[in-house]
Amino acid sequence: MQLTHETTNFENRQFPVILLLDNITSEANIGSIFRLADAFGVEKLIFHGTPPNLNSNRLKRTARNTHTTVDFEIYEDATQFISDLKSSGYIMTAVEITSESKPISDFHLEANKILLVAGNERHGISEEILKNCDSAYHIEMFGKNSSMNVAQSLGIALYEITKVLRS
Repeated sequence: MQLTHETTNFENRQFPVILLLDNITSEANIGSIFRLADAFGVEKLIFHGTPPNLNSNRLKRTARNTHTTVDFEIYEDATQFISDLKSSGYIMTAVEITSESKPISDFHLEANKILLVAGNERHGISEEILKNCDSAYHIEMFGKNSSMNVAQSLGIALYEITKVLRS
């Protein structure tokens, strides 16, 4: 028998993970990211750059009400916020293919607090933000394409990260 929201026995839990969304603009992706944040017990979403349209019907349909329950903040420029988080012990980790990135399946905990960064649907994480990251992880891909939808990649990354945090 399939269980419903009311009959599952999942433990409500929050992890010390903040998502920094660097100029993510797709309403469908933002709605999906709210749902992922809820599902994986993310502490907060930080929107950096172009503010999301939280009144969009597409975002609301995709978010399935999680945009009203997941904590978030919006910054045109999150530089000071990032600095404050790093000063308080957050390690800034990118989900991005870089010359030094490691496979997300090899994720190891560098600190108990993680500022996980995901980038724009078309251009990825901006150089300005990427240069502040302490580490970068990528998702190994086996086809001809070298990129993946940002919400899908965050789902994979959050699964791997929370798996480590739970152990």
